[in-house]
Amino acid sequence: MSEFNLRSAASYAGLILMMAVTSLLAILLIGPVKAAGLGAFEDPDSILNAFLFIFAMLVITAVLLILIKWKAQQVISVIIGFSLAAVIYYVVMALLHQAGLGVLADAGGVICGFGVIALLWFYPEWYVINTAGILVAAGCAVIFGVSLSLLPVLVLLVLLMVYDFIAVKRSKHMLTLADGVLRQKMPIMFLVPKTKGYSYRKSGFSIRNEKGERGAYMIGMGDVIMPAILVVSAQVFAGGEGVMSVFGIYLPALGALIGGIVGLLILMIPVNTGKPQPGLPLINGCAIIGFFLCCLIAGSWDWLVW
Repeated sequence: MSEFNLRSAASYAGLILMMAVTSLLAILLIGPVKAAGLGAFEDPDSILNAFLFIFAMLVITAVLLILIKWKAQQVISVIIGFSLAAVIYYVVMALLHQAGLGVLADAGGVICGFGVIALLWFYPEWYVINTAGILVAAGCAVIFGVSLSLLPVLVLLVLLMVYDFIAVKRSKHMLTLADGVLRQKMPIMFLVPKTKGYSYRKSGFSIRNEKGERGAYMIGMGDVIMPAILVVSAQVFAGGEGVMSVFGIYLPALGALIGGIVGLLILMIPVNTGKPQPGLPLINGCAIIGFFLCCLIAGSWDWLVW
């Protein structure tokens, strides 16, 4: 039976807000990140980058699944913690360098990176997780978005749509992975309370409340990062002189953002059944459709020259 009610609608609004804020923050970070020379790949036009991304993700997934099987929870915490701290470090360092702080920028990045992880460890409440998650997701999106042009990004998003469906519906190893890392007190997901007074920390790191009912909705960080990568890449590689923009956001990037939000809204329909659902087929698919529709409206096709 559907759990939909007004509180569910408010939770949906919270998820949409976090997706939008993540993409908008990523766009704001484009300048500082490019100025700091941060990037994941040397050649942004290489389609091979998409396959390298998938390969690296599969290796990391395999390592985490092995650690879960071995019940090496502390090792998992360290790996996730250092990874997230590194992203926060790069984001803060880039911003502080942009502000002209020089050497102090690196020190500030280190302090913020480990400070946020410490806060998550000692007080992992849902709003702390979400705040850190937005920063990490925006950081990942901008670092990959500025270093991948649009063709590799589109290939990557399509590959991830297929992978996510298989990982959730067929092999189901993604469910094992999510269950294994859910208790690590790190922003690997976004949580939006459905019930008043919900506390992730007090509920034993579960999305259920004390009555066993769904106390919060959860969406994986990857479901927010991947469409945001397209948003950033579209802003960098499909923008420029003569391309329509809204408040400085080029129309192809705005189309990807709106499309991702539409995909999330559609995803909430099967999610309400309480069964795990692959998010990327709908979210990435709608983001790509929104991107192409707005490219058509804006007449922005120069990025197709490859």
